[in-house]
Amino acid sequence: MWFESHSPEETAALGRALAVVLDAEAGLFVSLSGPLGAGKTVWVKGAATGLGIDPSGVTSPTFVIANRHEGPPGGTPLIHADLYRIESEPELLAAGFLDWLEPGALVVAEWGDRFPDALPQDRLELRIERTGEAARRFEATPWGPAAQAALARLAEALAPGAHGEG
Repeated sequence: MWFESHSPEETAALGRALAVVLDAEAGLFVSLSGPLGAGKTVWVKGAATGLGIDPSGVTSPTFVIANRHEGPPGGTPLIHADLYRIESEPELLAAGFLDWLEPGALVVAEWGDRFPDALPQDRLELRIERTGEAARRFEATPWGPAAQAALARLAEALAPGAHGEG
């Protein structure tokens, strides 16, 4: 399935829409991939907004590797990781990767495609492609039941004409 965005605001709205339909008990692991400047962090800021988290505190954790953001009491936490500077799976594990995988959290890993074998089997992969100055195409691939359910709820939330399938 794919989705299109024509502006940073629409990219953030896609992140927000997924967070809003998220099953808070199950949580979700999202692997974001795409070139530098594709809008990965913009998407995460939108997801933060959907979870009731102030997006102004969400920045790319390139040097700290991962940040945890708390929303309203009892809300879904957001773990935002950036794997760009990680060189190997052992380094990823040493950075605390397994600690990020808590039930009920939305875990978003920018550059997650660098370590596909380390990622949870149940995950949503979002590949971002630039299609214009501000336009983006998001290709969504679910791996596992939680990811499939989240993607189905997202498509339903964005219907009618939900930006296509592929």
